[in-house]
Amino acid sequence: MEDFSRITPELEALASLCSQNSSIDPADYTRYDVKRGLRDVNGIGVVAGLTEISEIVSSKEVDGKLVPCEGELYYRGYPIEALVEDFTQSGRFGFEETAFLLMFGQLPTHQQLEDFHYQLGLYRTLPSNFVRDVVMKAPSQDMMNSLARSVLTMAGYDSAADDISLPNVVRQCVDLLSILPLIAVYSYQAYAYKAGQSLYIHAPRPDLSTAENILTLLRPDTGYTPLEARILDLCLVLHAEHGGGNNSTFTTHVVTSSGTDTYSCIAAALASLKGPRHGGANIKVTRMFEDMKANLTDWTDEDAIRAYLRGLLHRERFDHAGLIYGMGHAIYSISDPRATILHRSVAQLSKEKGLGKEYALYSAVERLAPEVIAEERHIYKGVSANVDFYSGFVYRMLNIPTELYTPLFAVARMAGWSAHRMEELINMGKIIRPAYKSVEPRRDYIPLEAR
Repeated sequence: MEDFSRITPELEALASLCSQNSSIDPADYTRYDVKRGLRDVNGIGVVAGLTEISEIVSSKEVDGKLVPCEGELYYRGYPIEALVEDFTQSGRFGFEETAFLLMFGQLPTHQQLEDFHYQLGLYRTLPSNFVRDVVMKAPSQDMMNSLARSVLTMAGYDSAADDISLPNVVRQCVDLLSILPLIAVYSYQAYAYKAGQSLYIHAPRPDLSTAENILTLLRPDTGYTPLEARILDLCLVLHAEHGGGNNSTFTTHVVTSSGTDTYSCIAAALASLKGPRHGGANIKVTRMFEDMKANLTDWTDEDAIRAYLRGLLHRERFDHAGLIYGMGHAIYSISDPRATILHRSVAQLSKEKGLGKEYALYSAVERLAPEVIAEERHIYKGVSANVDFYSGFVYRMLNIPTELYTPLFAVARMAGWSAHRMEELINMGKIIRPAYKSVEPRRDYIPLEAR
């Protein structure tokens, strides 16, 4: 059988040719005042649009100057801490309520929330034989590819797939919000079965929350503790939305502005989130800590921890990338409010799981890493733990396989993507088309015979 993944010498030569003729002088970006990554030298994003869905605050103006502050995150104007505190204290699950707020712009009443739960439960089912014909037929080791493929395939089951009227898009978004957890878990089960493990395909329950259904579908015995379900629910809330400028959400705006269908739009967002610079950070954190634990004889020795962290920065440890994964954020500097909230629950779950020593190691690294980074590097802003620093640890304590870490991010972010897609459709004026300046000199054409 032909190996189409093999890179031939001819392809190597073409790649070399591409590299030679497509490399832009870095000085040109400064010369033409181009904001690489659509961010300035201070990491502040170029304003590309307006939104009412969420707000991220990392600095405040003091005496005419922007000064870093404790990170703040608002969903539809409400501080994330207030939302979390309310549903946590009342003992209810918060993701569905958060999704309603993000998508429809207001906190639901009791009746609205009950109706929304009913709608999600109603749609929490896949077309007949979809698992057999789509999920099981071509299992992939990459769950994000499986998600994107399945979402695109769902368009074939929708007689109004291309209808971008608001009521129809709301229907499609609610449907995808309901079934994305099913597709993610079933895709993993199909992959695990292909790898020689037992196959478990449990039916979802309409009366359970999204978090409860994920654990039910994933585990052989469908069992879970209340604390496990509530912490997974919290993770979904904290990952549900993070401004219009993050890569996958901006992708949602860009693709929506072209007038394409919901399934294509969400598949594009999934492709963006799959990138390791965006959605795969918590996997890197988890693997970094596995390497750290294997190389530290005493997890409480802070001098040894510091030495390991310096080794990371000097490209001597783990993947030699020179990074301490989970530390720092493109926007936040002093603190990431999502990490602050999640930290409290991590302590509870690690106690329930008997992983207090490991939690202490995470806490030590969170405290020591900013000091080591400040000593080793000149940075323009502070560095703190981001939400991915702890989310991977949480998922591991929940016995969630690493293959599902990024898909769970997608399950949560589906709420934010839906909100931004609808916002773009409502306010859409022009197709999003920023300018690129050509720096290639003009050339006279050379006929084939003369080349």
